[in-house]
Amino acid sequence: MKQHNEKRRDEGQGKKANYTPWVIGLSIFILAGLTGLYLMPKEQTTGHEQLLFLPRLNAIFNTFTTLFLLVAFYFIRKKNIVMHRRFIFAAFGSTFLFLISYLYYHANAPSTSFGGEGLIATVYYFILITHIVLAAVIVPLALVTFFRGINMKVEKHRKIARWTMPLWLYVSITGVLVYILISPYY
Repeated sequence: MKQHNEKRRDEGQGKKANYTPWVIGLSIFILAGLTGLYLMPKEQTTGHEQLLFLPRLNAIFNTFTTLFLLVAFYFIRKKNIVMHRRFIFAAFGSTFLFLISYLYYHANAPSTSFGGEGLIATVYYFILITHIVLAAVIVPLALVTFFRGINMKVEKHRKIARWTMPLWLYVSITGVLVYILISPYY
């Protein structure tokens, strides 16, 4: 009986929670908030200098996200689901803190322009554009992957996690690279 219950849970036929509204709602809320932030007219104000620590803090949060994802990957390869989950929760936590800090900074500080030229500018804009596009993609992708894992829809979770993990790693690593490349121009 116990094996049968474990098998049903592994196949996703146990407790079924409908997470789709959460994924859609959170994705729309986050992406609309970010889009609105960029479209919002900004006044050139003084006094935002006290916020200049936030971009570095954002890079630190992205670094922690990268580390947490790598450790979560290590643990799932070792079939340690408990530790894998803990580090995925940690990755979501550091990503959430990043998002709050990022939104606060960009709502209260003017945009910083990249000042480099030539090859370095090409590299910077390639990294920035791919980072932005994939950051928008990773929001619903990470949420779907997370909820499938929480609901023990193991096979569906594995299928999507193969895409989510490398994309989320790319987004978190390129977030740090964008900061490093633009930091001289703050």
